[in-house]
Amino acid sequence: MGDSTWWTLAIAAVTGGTAVLASWVTSRGSTRAARIQAETAARSQRAERLRESRRTAYLDLIEQTHRMGELYWEISATLRLPGSDARTAALGELHDREVTEYARIRRCARVVELEGPPSAAAAALALQKATGPFYAAVKAELDGDTGGRGAFDAAYRPFWAALERFVDTARDAHQTD
Repeated sequence: MGDSTWWTLAIAAVTGGTAVLASWVTSRGSTRAARIQAETAARSQRAERLRESRRTAYLDLIEQTHRMGELYWEISATLRLPGSDARTAALGELHDREVTEYARIRRCARVVELEGPPSAAAAALALQKATGPFYAAVKAELDGDTGGRGAFDAAYRPFWAALERFVDTARDAHQTD
């Protein structure tokens, strides 16, 4: 009987050890699976936050560009008026508003540059630079150069084309995120 007790104890020890080892292996596997799942969820949340912040930046730039466009229409109407002190004063006020609105569009373009991707950043910078001819034309008119009106009118097409390129680039970037 003594031998069977030892065999029983040996089998019980092996079975117990196997159960403890299996539990330990299962626990490690479950822990690793939970960690992988948490990391995947965190990556997904980061990607969604980036996507939303990019979308907001794109929309802000588009909205500011339209504000600039409305201001340019006001300036264009003023440029069509006959030369007078009132016209010059109105043009000076509009020029000040143009500078203020440019600061906003520059900020929006910088946010797009920060948020990325590089293709959207480049298109935003090109859009920002498309405002330069308008500024130069108004400045020329204020300095007495009568050719400013023609230069101002000629700046519309490149400006709106730059906006279209930005929208296309932003849409492509947003859809691939």
